[in-house]
Amino acid sequence: MSRTPQEIFQSYVHAGAMTRNADALAECFTEDGVFEAPLMPAGAAFPRRLEGRAEIRAAMAAYYERQATGDGRAPNVERSAYVLHTTADPDVFIAEIDTVFDGDDGEEDRAVSLVQIVRVRDGRIARLRDYFSPDLMD
Repeated sequence: MSRTPQEIFQSYVHAGAMTRNADALAECFTEDGVFEAPLMPAGAAFPRRLEGRAEIRAAMAAYYERQATGDGRAPNVERSAYVLHTTADPDVFIAEIDTVFDGDDGEEDRAVSLVQIVRVRDGRIARLRDYFSPDLMD
């Protein structure tokens, strides 16, 4: 039985943004899956393009480890939202995402909007293109 776009997306968000579990995130992808952040400049801390489950696992584990020394703020699930859009191609869906991070004492909340285009195969992500402002990953 094939998973729905909703199920695939929820697994991906839980593994990545919510728990920062590189192993679980990599398992959301096909063995030859591709994760892309096309707007990221070359050499940025956040990877621009990862090919294959093993590379996704290793690179995201390293990225999450570097982030562990940062502010470590998690998204405010109650205030964040997303809408999934299906397309004429049943293997492609688009995620329109608005994530809110609570501000620290006296800081304003931080809202992040982005779009992801997801191509699936056999219930896993075959290609994910993540479009967001690179300065959000500083």
